[in-house]
Amino acid sequence: MTTNLDKIIVVGDRVLIKPNDTTDRTKSGLYLPSGYQDKEKILSGYILKCGPGYPLPSLDEGEAWNQHSQDAHYMPLQVLPGDLALFLQKNAIEIKYNNEKYFIVPQNAILLVERDEF
Repeated sequence: MTTNLDKIIVVGDRVLIKPNDTTDRTKSGLYLPSGYQDKEKILSGYILKCGPGYPLPSLDEGEAWNQHSQDAHYMPLQVLPGDLALFLQKNAIEIKYNNEKYFIVPQNAILLVERDEF
């Protein structure tokens, strides 16, 4: 299943998360109302793409008339693609891309990640 996520570029300190499938039943088998999942405060999902990180100021201390390097410098994010993330829903932006639901989440809204390897 190709979703063309290669065309998406995440900017800044944000990540693209595919939310975990939510169930409409409790563990005991009770059906939950349709709006129940929308009221959850903390969601989880897998990180698919990460932005470059936090922009850093230029450390080029040359003279004002000299040409400065235009290369951007970033402090990389702690999270990585493939991490399972728990994040705050109120800080997340929900989008639909190719009929799939995703969240764009700033790194500071991620509470914790679970990584298979270190």
